[in-house]
Amino acid sequence: MADGVGDEQAGWSGRIDTTTAHPARRYNYWLGGKDNFAADRDSGEAIARVYPAIRTTALENRYFLQRAVRFLAGETGIRQFLDIGTGIPTANNTHEVAQSVAPDSRIVYVDNDPIVLTHARALLTSTPEGRTAYIDADLRDPRTILDDEILRDTLDLNQPVALMLIAIVHFLFEADKPYELVRGLVDVLPAGSYVVMTHGTADLNDAAARDYALREIKAGRLKVDAMPRSREEIAQFFTGLEIVEPGIVPVTAWRNPIPEEDRPPLADTAMYGVVARKP
Repeated sequence: MADGVGDEQAGWSGRIDTTTAHPARRYNYWLGGKDNFAADRDSGEAIARVYPAIRTTALENRYFLQRAVRFLAGETGIRQFLDIGTGIPTANNTHEVAQSVAPDSRIVYVDNDPIVLTHARALLTSTPEGRTAYIDADLRDPRTILDDEILRDTLDLNQPVALMLIAIVHFLFEADKPYELVRGLVDVLPAGSYVVMTHGTADLNDAAARDYALREIKAGRLKVDAMPRSREEIAQFFTGLEIVEPGIVPVTAWRNPIPEEDRPPLADTAMYGVVARKP
């Protein structure tokens, strides 16, 4: 770690708001982690009451991430990864999976949650041949990410990069101009780069579940900080890109070696996954 990290971590800790739920900490709770607070757990349980399969969705999202990284590092030869919205470290993070396939892989993680940032030491480990780095930044400010010296020192933006947007874009509302933000990042990447995204959706839920959720939201019993989108809306993020087979599909269906009959039902994994190549 660089000199001054202790001061940085002290600053990050001072930004922690334990009274407000944060998506990264709530996700950590669903995955069975301990890096969360009462507000995160309360929010997680409120969502679980409306959508009891949320923990299954969280787990299947992680499995998709691991399969996608193995595909990119193994079959496409990608050696650079920009993972925005990293979340709290768990097992088999992007750098661990990529470097297990290709030890010379280079990874930059981006997140703005102070709890995540205090775990930077866990993320900033790497094989001797590769490199792993971390940036304190927000997807809503892509220029800050792209101009960061750490990113420029770690990744060569003249060579293909895998842009990882795992379970983060659905936290962008229309006022955030999500399509413009994603397009701005993609435009900087060279040809041969890839975009990997998982995105929450209501497409896969049955009508009764959707109606129940809507009633809970309208009644104020469920606070929503994410924007689920349809398959057609998600497809708009990939205009001009070559979508890799099998396309925009539920995360459980993307190149999954587990037989379909042994996977969770689609209604229990309300998340689409997609990998696309920039021509």
